[in-house]
Amino acid sequence: MKKLNLPMIFQASATELPYPDNYFDAVFTDPPYYDNVPYSYLSDFFYVWLKRSIGDLYPELFSTPLTPKSKEIVAYSHSEGGFEAGKRYFEEMLGKAFQEIYRVLKPNGIAVIVYTHKSTGGWETLINSLLDSGLVPIASWPIDTEMRSRLRAQDSAALASSIYIVCRKMERKDVGWFSEVKDEIRRYLNEKLDKLWLEGISGADFFIAGIGSAIEVFGKYEKVMDYEGNVIRAEKLLEFVREVVTDYAVRQILHNGIAGELSPLTRFYLLWRWTFGEAKVEFDEARKLAQSIGVNLEREWNKGFIKKDKNYIKVLGPQERRIEEIESLREKDLIDVLHYVLLLWGQGKREEMKKVLSESGWGNKEVFYRVAQAISETLPLDSKEKRFLDGFLSGKDKLIIEINNFQEKQGRLF
Repeated sequence: MKKLNLPMIFQASATELPYPDNYFDAVFTDPPYYDNVPYSYLSDFFYVWLKRSIGDLYPELFSTPLTPKSKEIVAYSHSEGGFEAGKRYFEEMLGKAFQEIYRVLKPNGIAVIVYTHKSTGGWETLINSLLDSGLVPIASWPIDTEMRSRLRAQDSAALASSIYIVCRKMERKDVGWFSEVKDEIRRYLNEKLDKLWLEGISGADFFIAGIGSAIEVFGKYEKVMDYEGNVIRAEKLLEFVREVVTDYAVRQILHNGIAGELSPLTRFYLLWRWTFGEAKVEFDEARKLAQSIGVNLEREWNKGFIKKDKNYIKVLGPQERRIEEIESLREKDLIDVLHYVLLLWGQGKREEMKKVLSESGWGNKEVFYRVAQAISETLPLDSKEKRFLDGFLSGKDKLIIEINNFQEKQGRLF
């Protein structure tokens, strides 16, 4: 009978592993997700019962009244120094953990790091810590790991996938110049984005998957610098990745051809619906999305369809706006006109709808209807905005004929 080799399990700090150098063929880790989960506080619920039931069997594991928290690698904001101190602590300690992985990994071994976080702040800390450790990312894949029906995903822009980053101990190239590295990332990223798009990765997950792919290029260099001598860190990398991904996504959502005809606000609305749906999003993440397509969110909020509520941004659909409010706008973007028309359509005011489309000039432009169709395709079937859009678009051909007739009639009158 073959003897089984049972696994050996130890409790130890990730920053001080009790193993010699070059020990493991592979290391697989799923580190804490920045500030997403208060792990130790959640564990307290189970800890107290485990301590009562098996604490006498493992006294060294249950020596404290509750779970230890002082060395937990999480970016808590309620500790001394606030969020900035928590962020620094997380990055420093995560860096030490990755350096330990580098130390115990064999020269030809691999490390797999699983990570997900919808904010760029969370990714900045992971990327900086990873690159400082010496580990070189060689591949990445987005894998669906989260239930879309979970409570956390309801009414929020929660992610459905995690990124699996494969790293090795390899020699890096010395210095990469940012302008050249950006060209390399753009070429590589567009190839990877094509595959991700065909695989059905969408929304916030698409951007996060793009980050994983960009790290593969960025991480090949000991350091990346601009021509002024500044070292480029994760913040600048993520800004560039967002620009590439948003440009790609808009072109794909619109099936190419008309992306260049759209104003920044219309691109923002379309991209928001595709990325976040109808969820509200923390201001900083909304600002970064807006910035990537040339929209100044501080200037635009509370003036139209963009509303700020405390530290969150929400993009309103037509059903959440008033006709009077849209009428009062001195300048109406394509999205404002679309919302105006959808509200009139919903009230059965067809003649007024034709007048608005005719006077605005959008009524016989294909781009107007393609944007409406693209927005509809980003929304779930139970969305009220989608029902408005689909109902309006179902009579599109007849409506265009009526608008042309309306314009001819107006021309004869004047």
